[in-house]
Amino acid sequence: MNLLPHRRRPRAESSRTPLWTWPTAGGVTALLAAILLEQVRPRAGTGPASLWPGDSDAASAMLQVVATSSVTVAALTFSVTVVTLQLASQQFSPRLLRRYARDRVLKAVLTVLLSTLVFALTTLSFMNSDEGLPTVALLTASALGVTSLAAVLGFLNHIIRQLRVDSMMLAAHDETGEAIRKLHTGRNEPPPPSPDDLDVELDPARGAAVHGGSSGFVRLIDIGALVACARRSDAVVRLDVRPGDLVVTGNPIATVWARDPAAGVPDPDADGLAEKIDDALERGYERTMEQDIAFGFRQLEDIAVKAMSPGINDPVTACTAAGHLADLLVRLAGRRLGPVLHLDEDGTGRLVVPDRDLRYYLDLACGQLRRFAAAEPTVLAALLRMLRDLAAAVHGTRDERDAAEVRRAADLVRDTLDSSVGAEDAGQVHDLHRRVLAALAGRTAEAYADRSGETRSV
Repeated sequence: MNLLPHRRRPRAESSRTPLWTWPTAGGVTALLAAILLEQVRPRAGTGPASLWPGDSDAASAMLQVVATSSVTVAALTFSVTVVTLQLASQQFSPRLLRRYARDRVLKAVLTVLLSTLVFALTTLSFMNSDEGLPTVALLTASALGVTSLAAVLGFLNHIIRQLRVDSMMLAAHDETGEAIRKLHTGRNEPPPPSPDDLDVELDPARGAAVHGGSSGFVRLIDIGALVACARRSDAVVRLDVRPGDLVVTGNPIATVWARDPAAGVPDPDADGLAEKIDDALERGYERTMEQDIAFGFRQLEDIAVKAMSPGINDPVTACTAAGHLADLLVRLAGRRLGPVLHLDEDGTGRLVVPDRDLRYYLDLACGQLRRFAAAEPTVLAALLRMLRDLAAAVHGTRDERDAAEVRRAADLVRDTLDSSVGAEDAGQVHDLHRRVLAALAGRTAEAYADRSGETRSV
């Protein structure tokens, strides 16, 4: 079934702890471990005591070096992270920064560094030349110092990989692909209930509007809560917003009908239904990916548009982003799009949830980029290659409406071509436009045949 998840908080926030949680837990653990291990002080002359070859002055100096180094390296780690965020925001997309706020490697490195600092300082505070040395604690501090160095080296290697635009595009692509798999049923699977199956006529004259009580992006829809409150009120609720939509206080967010036509126009405020509907829509200051597939498309489109800005001027990156978008669009072509009817426990239709259609995703993937690349035939050709791949997939589904949308998008890309482009370069765009039409007609061999891979490579 194509049912939205019933969890109330987006996965990007609920399943990943804040940045400070791991380091705080590591620091507390290191404090307790240092207090316990400092009590283990072997007597001089015994075997365990010989594990530390130096005296108390050497031990204190080592602890000071470890503590100082951990502070210095932690500052370096924060500096590198801030620079990384700045570069990612300016050159790629500010919407990619959410990845770094929940980066497990960054959390792990900060945990190791803070734990090392706390352990070294706590052990140093218990150093006393009149007593035996806490050998186990000293060896542990030495091991933590070496571990901190290894963690920082691993972090630098990690951040270099993360800064690559290909890594960012791949992460956005994979996250979006997973959301598509979870939120949309395949065309070969049993279809979810459709609003056409509803046994109540949704006459606008008998519907009552529900208005939002707060502003923000719709991040999560609690389907279970909406179905339950509609059942209690014996009503049918149709949402007028979907995840990713920006809602302003007072905007209409849903319409309610009474299942009994004789009941007339319902009053959602009277029985608290309006308040429950508003509460079931979680809003926030930024979009999340859990139920909002379009947000993944937006991130890839942002990268492509940034690449075409005069300050960066990187058409190859824009073409690569179009390749990722092509794969996601082909996946969508193999899935069922459209509004879904959700049933209660008795099989009665209670909730209609809208969905985005293929035209929306095509406009999102092509719109801004084709306008920014009007004078760059290489990028327009990449968009048409994307549409050719989608056309081949749409032909396999035999969906005439999707075929019409692909044809419309291809025409828009072709018509965007700037008149200043030379005839030879413009010919590449027109050739790929013809290949899109050939793929829609089922002439796959003709659509993909080329001399030397020029219609597949940049």
